Amino acid sequence: MPETPTKPFLIAKDEDGRFRLTVRETRRNSQGYPWIVRTLVEQSFASPAAARAFATAEYGAKTGEFASR
Repeated sequence: MPETPTKPFLIAKDEDGRFRLTVRETRRNSQGYPWIVRTLVEQSFASPAAARAFATAEYGAKTGEFASR
């Protein structure tokens, strides 16, 4: 079965209505099985655009590297 690539930046709304950014990194174990390390950024954002701007400035994110689910 082909593997669906995981987009490295997830933007999701939290229970307070603010947007949170999660940075995801795909690694592989010794058998080649992928596992994803997720790191939630402490800062919250007023809009998805603000979260994208932060990811671009801090992590060098590019268009197409963002997911909302």
